[in-house]
Amino acid sequence: MRDTDLAILPVTQDTNTTPYQRLTPDCMLDALNSVGLRGDGRLLALNSYENRVYQVGMEEGMPLVVKFYRPGRWSDAAILEEHAFVQELVEREIPVVAPLATKPSGAGPHPATTLHTFGEFRFTLYPRQGGRSPELDDRNTLAWMGRFIGRIHAVGTLRPFVARPALNIVSFGDEPSEFLLAHDFIPADLVSAYRTVVAQALDGVRHCFNRAGEIRALRLHGDCYAGNVLWTEGGPHFVDFDDSRMGPAMQDLWMLLSGEPLAMARQLSDVLSGYEDFFEFDRRELHLLEALRTLRLIHYSAWIARRWEDPAFPAAFPWFNTQRYWQDRILELREQIAAMNEQPIALSN
Repeated sequence: MRDTDLAILPVTQDTNTTPYQRLTPDCMLDALNSVGLRGDGRLLALNSYENRVYQVGMEEGMPLVVKFYRPGRWSDAAILEEHAFVQELVEREIPVVAPLATKPSGAGPHPATTLHTFGEFRFTLYPRQGGRSPELDDRNTLAWMGRFIGRIHAVGTLRPFVARPALNIVSFGDEPSEFLLAHDFIPADLVSAYRTVVAQALDGVRHCFNRAGEIRALRLHGDCYAGNVLWTEGGPHFVDFDDSRMGPAMQDLWMLLSGEPLAMARQLSDVLSGYEDFFEFDRRELHLLEALRTLRLIHYSAWIARRWEDPAFPAAFPWFNTQRYWQDRILELREQIAAMNEQPIALSN
């Protein structure tokens, strides 16, 4: 897990009823004790909203990072499937930060496991990994990133996820937009405009997927942006596979790109110069770039809305319920509709 480029937050107890109300510092230290580890009381909350992630000082050895999963989000099978995928990558010497396997105290002959339960919480331990954000304006960095993403995808195609979901138009577009429209998050005078523009945007997404044709789905990182990569002298280390799922390869590539189409074409060409040393990129997936960006924009707003009763979300996103926020989202989707109507970017030589 990463420990740089993250806000260091005080360890506090939520004052309202939330999934984490009872996740106190004492609870966290007791959870560590349950797997035979003794923290020294130093807890640094790392900037994670979906789960709760802490760097914990240990009485013996280096600090560890512990992730407490949001109750009800994933099944045990889905979490263990993510862990197994990351372990497959480790076995092939791909630089990812993998969960640590430990045995609960008093477990007797039971094998070590990466997923533990303490009271109502499930948690996983990771080694502390240093590093910095990759410099995505550097062509060599992009090629280096591409090589390792290509290796991840080569492993990802060996077998499918069974317990984890897929990234598709229904799960990232239809369902999130329906949730937003069914609740009182969008100001009343903007509901009609949002309803119209999100419908048009999803029509555009479907058109892009139809143009691409049948695309192979594989196991992905799922949230492969610069914040989930730690760069060291040895190159990239990929962290946080919590959003890993089945989907098109482009999902792990487009978030590395930015700027105008010509700039993105150059950047993607640099990424693919390394990627295709290990895994072939299907050029039809170029049709999906703006479609996947559109789905992420819709899904992101719904993600905030679904978590709004968690006090961490209103504190982190105070602008969410404002007129300006939804006006910007409507404009953003209109821009995406136009982008999806354009020809896909042409890769440079």
